[in-house]
Amino acid sequence: MNAPTALKDLLPAAEQGRELAHESARLHVTGEATYTDDIPELRGTLYAALVLSPVAHCELIGEGIDREALLRQHGVVAVYTAKDIPGENNCGPIIHDDPFLADGKVEFLGQPVAVVVAREMLYAREAAQKAKVLVKELTAILTIEEAMAAQSFIMPAKGITRGAPAESIAAAPHRIKGTTECGQQEQFYLEGQITYAVPREDDQLTLYVSTQHPDGNQREAAAALNLTTNDVEVICRRMGGGFGGKEGNASIFSQSAALAAFKLKKPVKLRVNRDDDMMITGKRHNFRIDYEAGFDDQGRILGVDVTLMSRCGYSTDYSGPVNDRAVLHIDNCYYLPNLKIVSHRCKTNTQSATAFRGFGGPQGMFGIETVIDEIARKLGKDPLEVRRANLYQDPSVSGDPATMTTPYNQLIEDFVADKVMDQVEAESGYRTRRKAIAAFNATSKYRKRGLALVPLKFGISFTATMLNQGGALVNIFMDGSVSVNHGGTEMGQGLNTKMAQVAADGLGIPISLVRVTGTDSQKVPNASATSASSGADINGGAIMNACHQLRERLAPVAARRLVCEASAVRFEGGFAVAGASGEKLAWADLCKQAWLDRVGLSVTGFYMTPFIQYDFATLQGKAFYYYCYGASVTEVEIDTRTGEWWLKAVDVVHDVGRSINPAIDMGQIEGAYVQGMGWLTMEECIWDRKGKLLTHGPSTYKIPVAGDVPEHFKVSLFDSQNIRPTPFRSKATGEPPLMLALSSFFALRDAVSASAGHKAKVDLVAPATPERILLACERAKAALA
Repeated sequence: MNAPTALKDLLPAAEQGRELAHESARLHVTGEATYTDDIPELRGTLYAALVLSPVAHCELIGEGIDREALLRQHGVVAVYTAKDIPGENNCGPIIHDDPFLADGKVEFLGQPVAVVVAREMLYAREAAQKAKVLVKELTAILTIEEAMAAQSFIMPAKGITRGAPAESIAAAPHRIKGTTECGQQEQFYLEGQITYAVPREDDQLTLYVSTQHPDGNQREAAAALNLTTNDVEVICRRMGGGFGGKEGNASIFSQSAALAAFKLKKPVKLRVNRDDDMMITGKRHNFRIDYEAGFDDQGRILGVDVTLMSRCGYSTDYSGPVNDRAVLHIDNCYYLPNLKIVSHRCKTNTQSATAFRGFGGPQGMFGIETVIDEIARKLGKDPLEVRRANLYQDPSVSGDPATMTTPYNQLIEDFVADKVMDQVEAESGYRTRRKAIAAFNATSKYRKRGLALVPLKFGISFTATMLNQGGALVNIFMDGSVSVNHGGTEMGQGLNTKMAQVAADGLGIPISLVRVTGTDSQKVPNASATSASSGADINGGAIMNACHQLRERLAPVAARRLVCEASAVRFEGGFAVAGASGEKLAWADLCKQAWLDRVGLSVTGFYMTPFIQYDFATLQGKAFYYYCYGASVTEVEIDTRTGEWWLKAVDVVHDVGRSINPAIDMGQIEGAYVQGMGWLTMEECIWDRKGKLLTHGPSTYKIPVAGDVPEHFKVSLFDSQNIRPTPFRSKATGEPPLMLALSSFFALRDAVSASAGHKAKVDLVAPATPERILLACERAKAALA
């Protein structure tokens, strides 16, 4: 199947677009929701912990540990290293260059070297903590600058050139040149990494994993143990958050637990504490961005040259597609007629940077929005004017087809960023507030306010074309109840709630009859990770396909009972209804009759995203199925004497298409903004010169809390529908709203600029911590002296 049936052709159902509560909401608030650590443990369960490297780069002496000394520790029953792995030692999701246990060499401080198994979790952790790792230390490369100087890369550079950027910059009336940075970010999911590995008969294994990618955990565990994939089952009922951090990184822990359980023929639980979790797992890629741009008197960019440099860590992980997506989002909402962009993927002796909500898109957008802001400051214009001057433009207005074509040669067919910006500008009272802020700043000596309106355009699809597919299993029982299983994973984002609504709509029944069951790799095989904001699209498409097949099977059964043609039967409101007469047959009676008539009531559905024609080697083609749009206005206030700042107000308009569940979408938008604001303003990963992460727990790593959210936080859903036939014509809401928070950073830049009367260059990078804000104010004021 390709695209699902369009909304206008769907049979009507009452569940469409309803603000239904999250399917686990009651279980969450009562504490009854079962997470991996809550699963009742089997008798004889053992507990594992990981021995971590104390240095960033070294050769292991021997196998790196004193095995006998570890086995003498209280309660320890087994110790495993790389040499005990019967199959492939790899947790790299794309390139197999990432051992889950260090083998001969250590590449970052915190890399797992051994698995310690004990009778109690405390014993395992104590033994792992006491273990001495035997190493011969080597020189480590830790920063982007060091990697660039050493030409240390995990893969070759990639880029795009469009037009004649060098000539256009040289001939432009105005030019700017600069460098900026955006930092790493810890996923900080509430539920840490955990696996409960249970051996079964005949060398089979069941792994209960907190994971975004059960299929990956299944395949990698099977490869490590020299099993076939069907010998390993991975189950995930729900996660306590993921944000990309459990897409590939979960395999480090699932394979370690699987190895111990397989060897010992005993159930083994591996649950890492927060400190070890943060020391082992990858973060969002931090970027250095160098830029040069030429522009006219209106601020229109005539040519721009951008160099992206990201710290990828020691292995490839997802750095290829993350950096590709950063390149593909350098345009954001803007037509760049002459562009050169080069992306360097730096190899360092740090944790392998990994997936994080936005997957490179935020970093690319941060780059071009910095350029836009700098242009506006140089010309003395409101940055909103410059943003509007550079927007993609309808060819019927511009007379040039290129003005609605991206640098990667994809025609944009659904552009509404200008309309979204119009709406948020009006709803927020942007112009009035801009004047009020100018008046406040003119009379306030030490407190300054800033305001910014920033749009977003985010492409939806996996850039790896083969991943754009989904599967589902839909079972109807004789009493009319329905169970749905799909390849996506629930991590609090409400995917299962939306999928229940899609199934209810597809069968024309109340949602109370539908139960979505835990993700299980033996029920829906070969599933893509729940990432790239694709969960509702591809799994919803598969469920729609399955429901279509079931309607086709049930229609003749209903027709015989209703004495009408099968083509005249429609399903709605919990009944099969005869078209002309309107006579009804209750859903439960229909299901029982179908069973009596020996009609199959179990169906697998499949969906593949159409339209994608993208060459990842050249970064050219139709990379995305559609785009999501949004815009936000943020107002901030800073204290120029301390760098402290306050988020005063947020206004958002976001395009979710025809929402399946507006309540869930609103929650995703609000949460994404706050998480993005954390990345850009307060979440800072600090390393020492030995490569040790110093901010590895909540006492040293600051994330936003309820007190950071302003009283004025207004979200409106843009009235539109997807041009593509997704479920209900909805659009993805997982990742795109995170980029709404760009306005928080640029509002802070505006406030810092105000501290020097908007007459000095602002030197501020992300995260814009109070220390950085204070120093930026001091530099701006010093420039006027």
